[in-house]
Amino acid sequence: MDAGYVRVSAKDQNEERQVAKMKELGIDERRIFIEKASGKDFDRPVYKSMKEVGLREGDVLYIDSIDRLGRNYEEIKDEWADLTKKLGVDIVVLDMPILDTRKSKDLTGTLISDIVLQLLGYVAENERTKIKTRQAEGIAKAKERGVYTGRKKMEIDKELFEKLYGEVKRKERTARFAMNELGVKANTWYNLCKEFETRTGRFA
Repeated sequence: MDAGYVRVSAKDQNEERQVAKMKELGIDERRIFIEKASGKDFDRPVYKSMKEVGLREGDVLYIDSIDRLGRNYEEIKDEWADLTKKLGVDIVVLDMPILDTRKSKDLTGTLISDIVLQLLGYVAENERTKIKTRQAEGIAKAKERGVYTGRKKMEIDKELFEKLYGEVKRKERTARFAMNELGVKANTWYNLCKEFETRTGRFA
């Protein structure tokens, strides 16, 4: 069966363009997995659910572009291998026809896919390095001018946090619910919990 994975990074971004492409391919709406989450890693609930229960051997998974699958190319290579070799799923990247595992099942086809993924990983890593270099240079120049103030610290509603912390520890709420209520990401939530527990000695 065909399936489609659609991802946008933020809640205010629109996924309809990607969804429309999947529907044009004749993919059943129930088989289009839509997620609003960062592509920095694969710790995403919809993606994990799709992989665990939504895909079976012989299925074809369509993705609009490789960065919709994710942005960490080292992890993409691992996931690509897991999907194609372990689960037996074919992958089609719509904006990059060379990444279509249905076309060639022989060694050459596999080699081409591996080379393309390696190249994408190299380009992405170079771009990340350039961005970090530019950021570091910008910060250094701002410090020289005495105008660098650093990242503004996020304001957290302490009363709400402590309430949610207790509810999560008592299993009345999920950590995901608490993160959404506070408007924070997972790493911030767990850092807040660790800091709170260290400061108060409270673990429940």
